[in-house]
Amino acid sequence: MNRDTHHLRIIGTPTAPASSCRSRQVFRPAVGSGTGGGQTGTVNSAVRQEAESTTPVLHDFGGGAFGVYVHVPFCATRCGYCDFNTYTAGELGTSASPRSWLEALKGELAAAAARFGALPTPTPPVATVFVGGGTPSLLGGDGLAEVLDAVRANFTLAPDAEVTTESNPESTGPEFFDRLRVAGFTRISLGMQSAAAHVLRVLDRTHTPGRAVEAAMEARAAGFEHVNLDLIYGTPGERDADLDASLDAVLGAGVDHVSAYSLIVEDGTALARRVRRGELPAPDDDVLAARYERIDARLTAAGFAWYEVSNWAAGDSARCRHNLGYWDGGDWLGAGPGAHSHLGGVRWWNVKHPARYADRVAEGGLPAAGWEALTPDERHTERVMLAVRLRTGLPLPELDSAEAAAAERVIADGLAVRNGDRLVLTDRGRLLADNVVRQLLVP
Repeated sequence: MNRDTHHLRIIGTPTAPASSCRSRQVFRPAVGSGTGGGQTGTVNSAVRQEAESTTPVLHDFGGGAFGVYVHVPFCATRCGYCDFNTYTAGELGTSASPRSWLEALKGELAAAAARFGALPTPTPPVATVFVGGGTPSLLGGDGLAEVLDAVRANFTLAPDAEVTTESNPESTGPEFFDRLRVAGFTRISLGMQSAAAHVLRVLDRTHTPGRAVEAAMEARAAGFEHVNLDLIYGTPGERDADLDASLDAVLGAGVDHVSAYSLIVEDGTALARRVRRGELPAPDDDVLAARYERIDARLTAAGFAWYEVSNWAAGDSARCRHNLGYWDGGDWLGAGPGAHSHLGGVRWWNVKHPARYADRVAEGGLPAAGWEALTPDERHTERVMLAVRLRTGLPLPELDSAEAAAAERVIADGLAVRNGDRLVLTDRGRLLADNVVRQLLVP
């Protein structure tokens, strides 16, 4: 598992993405984690819909880009900081397997295609596919090729579709990347986290410090132009020199995209228990802010540009189009246990356990655990929360008079600037994105 797409947090310092936006409200566009399906929007609406039926009432596509997210819920081991919806073989026993999951996935994709086919607007071509987890690379090259074939069997991929898979460095190799390239994948996202061995140990990562860079180079040698390395900063015991070594490694790997998220201690994780017992210190906000500034300075000097608070690209073509679909409020199907979907202002989330997921698919229809139809106010709130994090900024004409006045105060405070008719965060504003959102939405 890496965090290239799962979370979007809105707190004091830039933190893990959105699936993946949490401000202690959670907007999970792609996959439900251990916290279950907290959504931005009112809890009451979600509860009301769940009480009536778990089958979402869909009206039509929203008109934006259409993507497909596939959640692979398997991991060889559980990382101490992870609260995603993942399972080890020991946790699953005989209740589910990659093969049973894949067959259920094919059933869900077919059911979704049939459901979407009944909508007034024809199903658009799939602009992006993102396979996340979990550890998708545990499926091997052939398994991931079968996943992409299942998407193609039910939906039309756009000729220029971006097709990404997350991969853990230790479960990849040259033949793996060669197979993915032949299968039609166009982008690789590798969970590096750090180049320091002691930091990887705290995070319970099993790859060696140099393996992520080796994997990135293997992906490049296989013909992948777009490769992301994912960093986590602020781990207990991480020193400034460790971060610099990680950045040196990233910049020497020849990748065109970097994601960097501050470590968040999630309730219910092994890391949280260690912090609670006093074995490890909690991340320090001032240290996190300084680390973020260091990352941004190093990447900017190397020719990267931020396009979302926690994401940097070497050029426009290197930006993750799938994540931009989330952040721009597009439509997406989330397939797999715990995956979240959004279509025309309706969001639904799947049952989380792989065995229950397979049972629900076998019963017919979508394996949703619940759904909600967002009100216009809720959609506006999400629009503000997500657009503020983007370099393209928040369109000022979309704000009401009170929000527009708040935007002027944010500008006066030096947290944002006006770029044409858009509000764009300054360097300082990126560190205080949650503060900006609160000022705009609670003027």
